[in-house]
Amino acid sequence: MSPLNKDQLHQIRDERKEQINRAALKVFAQRGILGTKISMIAAEAGVSLGLFYHYFKSKDEAFIALAQEAMEISYTTTKSLQNVPISPLEKIRLLTEAILKEEGKYYFLLIYQARTSEGVPGEVKELFSQYSMKAYVDLLMPIFAEGQQAGEIVAGDLGELISSYLSILSGVMVVNANEGGEYRIPEVDMVMRLVTK
Repeated sequence: MSPLNKDQLHQIRDERKEQINRAALKVFAQRGILGTKISMIAAEAGVSLGLFYHYFKSKDEAFIALAQEAMEISYTTTKSLQNVPISPLEKIRLLTEAILKEEGKYYFLLIYQARTSEGVPGEVKELFSQYSMKAYVDLLMPIFAEGQQAGEIVAGDLGELISSYLSILSGVMVVNANEGGEYRIPEVDMVMRLVTK
């Protein structure tokens, strides 16, 4: 067996870090920062504590990195809707589908934990000035306004409509965090009825 070259070693390191990131995302999303222990992340990832510390100096460092990634992905995904060449209603449907998808669940819940949990590092709290609810409402305002003008979106105060839409989706995802419960995520069409004229 020949020794691994630099590219192969780099690939293995990247895969291990991604494995630890996925595990940390799931554990932090479900338990919050105070309820998470590094041993839980290592167990979820199937790695040793030492390997965790090879990639992160602390639990806080991992939480900060993941929270920043989650917020950046959420914001850029929402912002990119403005440039998609489809109707405003189709843009809102696309966003709704993205939020309700299973693979986005842990990112969403991590953002929720970061916004509401005790013990969140100051660096994460600082991110909220950039990624506030108002920032998301402002991003969606032109899409919802165009939808109202086209007669696709219900009439009413845009800020209130968008805030209500986002709050409902937030509530759906938080309630769904309790895996194994009787609650289920509503169909996209059901959610869309809230904003469709």
